[in-house]
Amino acid sequence: MLPAEMAPGPCGRCLRRPPPQQQTESLFIYQGAVREAVLDWKLKGHDAGIDWLLDSAEPRLHELFGENSLLLPIPMPLSRMRRAGRHHAADLCRAIARRSKCRMDWRILRRSGVQHRQSSLSGKARWQNLRKAFAIDSDHRSNIAESHIVWIVDDIVTTGATMHYACRALRRTGIEVRAFSLTRLTAKE
Repeated sequence: MLPAEMAPGPCGRCLRRPPPQQQTESLFIYQGAVREAVLDWKLKGHDAGIDWLLDSAEPRLHELFGENSLLLPIPMPLSRMRRAGRHHAADLCRAIARRSKCRMDWRILRRSGVQHRQSSLSGKARWQNLRKAFAIDSDHRSNIAESHIVWIVDDIVTTGATMHYACRALRRTGIEVRAFSLTRLTAKE
């Protein structure tokens, strides 16, 4: 817990090394009923819990995303997508876009190289694993208009490594980017 005299704001790590994204938003903490809904969706393919979460957060979605927002899902390795039969971040983008009347494009941000599955790695190893994992598809980069507010979207943020390197890939091309996740882990207290 923070002492009463400390003002909210960026943490010391973010002040020393600012993240590549301008803004980071998460709707829910990954625990309890939220965790169960996400696991049911990811492991069993049941969408009802995710629909419930998004329906309950719809006012916040309208505050964050408008017609000038462009949602880019964190890309999933093709081999893993084939095994899973779906792309959770892209499905999440579609559901948010439908509710908030914004656009999504899964073709702009791409995976490059081969990485281990993040869930099997320690926190430090996750950062090493994704250092060069993302690239911009030059054939589709032109789909980003200057009027767009670009959001990278993922379902769960744990260490922040995936979001950091995905946002960094866009920032290298001069695109201002924001990060959004449905859920995030709480900070260890």
